[in-house]
Amino acid sequence: MQWLSHRLSVLPNTFLLAWGWQRRLLCAACGAITAFALPPYDFSFVLLLTFPCLVWLLDGAVDPAPGKRFQRFRTGFALGWLFGFGYFLSGLWWIGAAFLVEAERFAWLMPFAVLAMPVGLALFTGLGVGLAAIFWSDQFRRVLLLAAGLTLTDWLRGHVLTGFPWNAFGYGVSGSLSLSQAASLVGLYGLTFFVVAVFSAPAVLADARPLRQRVTAVAAAAVALVAVAGYGAVRLWQADLAVAGLDIRIVQPSIDQKDKWRPELRDEIFQTFLDMTQAPLGGAARVGQPRMVVWPESAVPFLLTQEPGALFRIGQSLADNTELVTGAIRAEPGLQGADYFNSVFVIGSEGTVQGIYDKVRLVPFGEYVPFKPLLELLGISNLAGPLEGFEAGYQPRVLTTSESFGFLPMICYEAIFPGSLDGVSKRPDFLLNVTNDAWFGRTPGPYQHLAQARLRAIESGLPLIRAANTGISAVIDPKGRVVAKLAIFERGLIDARLPQRLGNTLYGSIGDGPALVFSFFIVVFAGVYQYNRNSRIN
Repeated sequence: MQWLSHRLSVLPNTFLLAWGWQRRLLCAACGAITAFALPPYDFSFVLLLTFPCLVWLLDGAVDPAPGKRFQRFRTGFALGWLFGFGYFLSGLWWIGAAFLVEAERFAWLMPFAVLAMPVGLALFTGLGVGLAAIFWSDQFRRVLLLAAGLTLTDWLRGHVLTGFPWNAFGYGVSGSLSLSQAASLVGLYGLTFFVVAVFSAPAVLADARPLRQRVTAVAAAAVALVAVAGYGAVRLWQADLAVAGLDIRIVQPSIDQKDKWRPELRDEIFQTFLDMTQAPLGGAARVGQPRMVVWPESAVPFLLTQEPGALFRIGQSLADNTELVTGAIRAEPGLQGADYFNSVFVIGSEGTVQGIYDKVRLVPFGEYVPFKPLLELLGISNLAGPLEGFEAGYQPRVLTTSESFGFLPMICYEAIFPGSLDGVSKRPDFLLNVTNDAWFGRTPGPYQHLAQARLRAIESGLPLIRAANTGISAVIDPKGRVVAKLAIFERGLIDARLPQRLGNTLYGSIGDGPALVFSFFIVVFAGVYQYNRNSRIN
């Protein structure tokens, strides 16, 4: 037993006894390594190293003496910020690729943007760890406290200033389809609590407690892991889903972003879409079946409804019983010139517009500029769109095809937000995500985006149709299984049948409330317990 205890203490002591710049460097490095649990790497096992190391760093830095709550918060916040900075820098460096598309204008901004976003996002991680540090102890409950703190601040990050829940810690197991099924019960933020709590649990093996107690605590976490994996395996093992009475064709033209808005290429690009729409059927397509053709976000490089003959040519390219759903920019008169919207159009085979959805959640600095008057003084304007800026739509809405199939459009990064059906009047038959990830080339960005969109299907029990300009386009069933897909920068078509939706999931019924309330009560319980303990000591 002594030999085993000695072995178990070698790695923890490296972190427990770290000091000054060594502690700070180790904390940032742990955060950076944590990002390798995300796509396209999906090395979830690294969480078994990085989260315990974070616990040990806190064990060595947080002063457990009564009456030092602010000092504990400050220490926890600093370490949490460093962990978050490393995590977001390692997981979001690819955002800099967007600044190289028009390098002559924006390349100078790339290092600032690549660093500024992790600096800001890490504030939430710092807040979560700092909250846990206030009530830190030498007992197993500190692991649950850390999970609760990061769950609450991941949710906060998804809502403050329009929200940016990209790479929430729950996505650390997105590479495991069986573990991801838990999202149908507890959603993304419940999955965050599970990931942090279970993968931090090995830290207690180094505690100064009887070995049996330590092993029991870790065994409890292992049982939770097996139970969640077992639930997912059973859910995936159940009978394959039926298909709905609608066929889908996804067009992925793989047009380089540098060419997208060149005036001399716009007719060629439009014709490419028309030719691919009319190509012979393949895959799982059925002749004579009602069909939806899907083009990606802002597919055509002009204002669709203001281009003479464009809608007529689209109608000519569509067979009977076929409709087109496409992303496109639209304009309407505003108070100061035209207002532009990033939209989804439903177009019938006669070339008539049958429905429009305007994007509600706009990308900060990509589709609009927060604090624009101030930032324009620094030379910062729209950084991604071809126009000056977009207006936000009013609210999410379900569009309906002529065959009465309802779908919820999600344009680009709208697919990263949990609770996608919140505020929607009726439950749709499927989710539809149109996007253009060409800005980010062959970086991890498009893979992360796909994984997050896939979790929306699992959460809601709805199939997902995804059309991306350069990939990754896919048809995903309500359990998150990829039915068909096209690789990144592959020009091609997907002809598939629409999977049948499932009944409403538990998460679809109860939302994020239970996970947040549970996390909140863990923090409250830890505070009450510590107060009572200090009272007894005094």
